[in-house]
Amino acid sequence: MNAPQALNRSPLEVAQRLAEQFAQTAAERDKTGGNPKYERDLIRRSGLLGLSIPKQYGGQGADWKTIFHTIRTIAQVDSSLAHVYGFHHLLIATVQLFSQPEQYAKWFEDTAKNNLFWGNTLNPLDQRTTATQISENKYIFQGDKSFCSGSIDSDILLCSGFNEAGKLLIGVIPTAREGVSFLGDWNNMGQRQTDSGTSHFEQVKISKDELLLNPGPLSTPYSSIRPLIAQLIFVHLFLGVAEGAFEIAKEAVQSQKAWSKSLAENAVNDPFTQKHFAEFYVQLESVLLLANKAVETLQDAWNVGEDLTAEQRGQVSVAIATAKIAATNTSLFVTQNIFQVMGARATTAKLNLDRFWRNVRTQTLHDPIDYKYQEVGEWLLTGKVPDPSFYS
Repeated sequence: MNAPQALNRSPLEVAQRLAEQFAQTAAERDKTGGNPKYERDLIRRSGLLGLSIPKQYGGQGADWKTIFHTIRTIAQVDSSLAHVYGFHHLLIATVQLFSQPEQYAKWFEDTAKNNLFWGNTLNPLDQRTTATQISENKYIFQGDKSFCSGSIDSDILLCSGFNEAGKLLIGVIPTAREGVSFLGDWNNMGQRQTDSGTSHFEQVKISKDELLLNPGPLSTPYSSIRPLIAQLIFVHLFLGVAEGAFEIAKEAVQSQKAWSKSLAENAVNDPFTQKHFAEFYVQLESVLLLANKAVETLQDAWNVGEDLTAEQRGQVSVAIATAKIAATNTSLFVTQNIFQVMGARATTAKLNLDRFWRNVRTQTLHDPIDYKYQEVGEWLLTGKVPDPSFYS
C-alpha cells in the first residue's frame, strides 16, 4: 500500500473522522466477529500508523498524550479496532525499548513508508513456542501462541519463543514468513474483532538479527516500561468505551418521556435520571484526570530514557495501576448501568448496546485487577514500588 500523504488534519481530527466511519457499522460488525479488513485498511490510509515512529524514520514522532488520545477516540465507538491500533503502537515502542536504532531503523522506515500494521504474537505466558538455534545466526520457532491480538491482516509480527535454557527470545518478522499461520479461533463474548486467537509457527526460520537482544526485555528500568505502556492502553480503551456508552445513553434520554410515575414530563427532568448521569459523569471525569496524570508520568520516564531509575519506573507503575483500577471499575459500572436510564427499549438486539459491557468485561480480564490493588496498597503502606514484570 502506498504511503499516505502528510496529514492535512491533526491526528485527533483524523482519529475522530475514523471513529465516525467505524460507528456506522460497529454494532453489526460486533455480531459478525472476524477480521475487520476494510476498517483496518482505513486506519492504514489515515496515516495514524506512523504516529509513534520517530520523525527521522519517516514517522510523526507524536507524544504519548496524542497517541493515547487517538486510541481513546476510536474506543468510544469500536474497542476492537482501538485495541489492535493501540497494540500496533505498543509493538513499535517494544522494539525501541528492547533493541537499538541500527536494528530497528529499517523496520520503522518501511512501516512509515508503506503503512505497515504490526501484529502481536508475543504472549510470554504461553510457553508452547520453542526457539531452537540451528546455526550461529539462525533459529527455528515451533509451536502455538494464544491471545495474538491483531495478528491476522498484520504486515509485521512481534513473536516470541523459549530456548533450551528457558530464555525468552523475541523476534520481528514479516507476517507472510513461511510457516506462520493463524487458526482464526477467537470466538469470545467481547472484543470480537481483535483476532485474538491462536497463531501457529511451523518450523519458522528467524535470523539472529531479527531477534531483540540488546538490551532485551526487562533488562533495565527503561526497557521494563513496556508493560506499563500496555496497561495505559487498556486505561484509555476502558475510558473510551465508557465515554461512548455514556454519550449514547445521554442522546437517547434527551428524547425520552419520563417514567409514568415520575413527576417530570421528560426524562431529562427526572431527578433519579439526573442523579444517574451525574454519577456517570463524576466517575468518568475522575478516570480522565488519573489517566492524564499517568500519561504525564510515562512521558517523563520515556524522555529520561536509559538513565531511568528503578524508583522512577516504579512511580510510573503506581500512577498507571491507580488509573487502571479506576478505569476498570468505571467502565464496568457505566456500561452496565446505562440500561437503568435508557429503559427496556435499549435492550433490543438491533442496537446491540450490550457490546460496550461485553467488550470491557472481556478486556478487563487481561490481568487480575486484584493485583493492581495489591501493588498500590503495598506502595501506600510500605513505600515499595511494584517490581517489573511482563504485565506490570
